[in-house]
Amino acid sequence: MKKNTHPPYQEVLFVDSSTGASFVIGSTLQPKEKGKFEGKEYPMSRVPISSSSHPFFTKTNQLLDSEGRVDKFKKKYERNTQAVKASQEKQEEKQREAKQAAAPKKKK
Repeated sequence: MKKNTHPPYQEVLFVDSSTGASFVIGSTLQPKEKGKFEGKEYPMSRVPISSSSHPFFTKTNQLLDSEGRVDKFKKKYERNTQAVKASQEKQEEKQREAKQAAAPKKKK
């Protein structure tokens, strides 16, 4: 059997960046950062979402996002919808002008 083909298995401290919840799980992940949990030092990895912050497990409709991805998406979507509305208004204005130009003028 080949040696050194698999990374070493170790206990890793995972920290939820939105709630600060910490838990230790065995993993082959090799993080460089260290953290203490219950008096013992572990390699530490930060996760953006876990069971302590996910709406399915917390039974809330609000998603906590400490990294700003949700706000970034909402801003991007808002800009996109404004651009679409502006282009629709321009098209409607052109159609109104075309109808007015094509309509026969009434004589009195």
